[in-house]
Amino acid sequence: MNHLDIADYVVFFIYFIAIAAYGYYIYHKKKTTSSSAKDFFLAEGSLTWWAIGASLIASNISAEHFIGMSGSGFALGLAIASYEWMAAATLIIVAIFIIPVYLKNKIFTMPQFLSKRYNDQVSTIMAVFWLLVYVFVNLTSIIYLGALAISSISPISFEWSIVGLSIFSMVVTLGGMKVIGYTDVIQVLVLIFGGLITTYLALSLLSREYGFGEDIFKGLSILRKEAPDHFHMIFDSSDKYYKELPGLSVLIGGMLINNLAYWGCNQYIVQRALGADLNTARKGILFAAFLKLLVPVIAVLPGIVMYVLHNKGLFVTEMSDAGVLKPDHAYPTLMNLLPAGLKGVAFAALTAAIVASLAGKANSISTIFSLDIYKKYFNKTASDKKMVNVGRWAVVISMLVAAIVTPSLKSLDQAYQFIQEYVGFISPGVLAIFLLGFYWKRTTTAAAMTGALITIPLSTVLKFLPVWTNGAFPDYPFLDRMAIDFVVIVILMIMISLSKPQKIASENAIEVDTSMFKISTSFAIGSILIMGILTALYTVFW
Repeated sequence: MNHLDIADYVVFFIYFIAIAAYGYYIYHKKKTTSSSAKDFFLAEGSLTWWAIGASLIASNISAEHFIGMSGSGFALGLAIASYEWMAAATLIIVAIFIIPVYLKNKIFTMPQFLSKRYNDQVSTIMAVFWLLVYVFVNLTSIIYLGALAISSISPISFEWSIVGLSIFSMVVTLGGMKVIGYTDVIQVLVLIFGGLITTYLALSLLSREYGFGEDIFKGLSILRKEAPDHFHMIFDSSDKYYKELPGLSVLIGGMLINNLAYWGCNQYIVQRALGADLNTARKGILFAAFLKLLVPVIAVLPGIVMYVLHNKGLFVTEMSDAGVLKPDHAYPTLMNLLPAGLKGVAFAALTAAIVASLAGKANSISTIFSLDIYKKYFNKTASDKKMVNVGRWAVVISMLVAAIVTPSLKSLDQAYQFIQEYVGFISPGVLAIFLLGFYWKRTTTAAAMTGALITIPLSTVLKFLPVWTNGAFPDYPFLDRMAIDFVVIVILMIMISLSKPQKIASENAIEVDTSMFKISTSFAIGSILIMGILTALYTVFW
């Protein structure tokens, strides 16, 4: 079944040509400024609120959602949607309390903030951490899942899928942030439209298999009836998947820490808003929060559909690899069931998600490497043209490294959880350093250095200590480990700061005042609406 018909190729090439042509148009529209470093890395002042919001979502949603989250939907159910729905609430917090700090202090990269607030050593350590995570966890997992999906639904081999995705992503990224931002508008339209079509057809297929014709509402009721255990948002300690999503930690514990670090202290994400004014940035982030509410519909529901069909005895072979059930095969198996033409739409949607996310991460890698490592340590007088060229080479090299490492991930069952856990090794330390740096003027450089250096060792110890002690030490869920890490690091940083006070030089001070946190009436209304929807969802599916 892993083939595409002529209609599918036609649909896909229309998408490919549209992206290429629009990207070329955007790149040449303001060619006179294309050699500017800020224009290349940040698209300074060029992105509208809808472009910012679309770019945030297009860069965030990738194969890890279509493939990885659907796989987790197959295994865990709707509870995995907490990553998306709680992200919508987190985006509101970021828009009100974090983005204004960056914009007021003219912060363009996360290491730049660390350098300004603390010193170059803290900045460089975290820059290296970010580069390693972006290349060896983010890029590799996205390429792996994308190649897995493409090779499952087309005649293209896994290896050639890796090559194709890497090259396509590099081409988009080399045009700079402006090209990424505006092509992401098309990408997000394609991925949401294609994703909704796939979900619609999945529910129709389920309804048909149970003898009710192609009635999607009947399909939804069948899901609730046949998989009631897959429609709970909060697991208790007796549930076999409690370690994946530990109870209330998905609301107020490690999930919040994970989301705040990702959406508020992550170059790859925050970069989209750093070139805009505050009002435009906030509108874009709120738009992204609304789009976030849709993600479980296109990423989690198909996985639950495949779970019900698999339990009915269907697609057992397709869902297995060497006789072992592979939840991450759920979405590719479903895509193979789509009719000609619509399969091309779903294929384009998946490709759009993968390419947009890869391009966004590669651009952030080039930004951090060029501005925070190359210019700082290798060529302090580098011209804008030189910086842009270095950034482009950073894109090419990082993508090549990721493509070479990608095949080593073939042993994963749920890649989405792999990404969340290992990115979470640095998230608690990052969030502690940033929040204390924003809001507590007494935080010292020594405290920040401690936080930077201890975050990975502490995460590693908490993960492996139960094994090393033969179970004598509790084996905490990784979200709970993140919460413990965060609390320990914050306490240590406060103790160090109080024990050896440091006077912060005026040029290192971060300007924060309450007027920065005032919001418009329209933003308040949108935020209340989002929180109301989330309250209703968690009440119904608790």
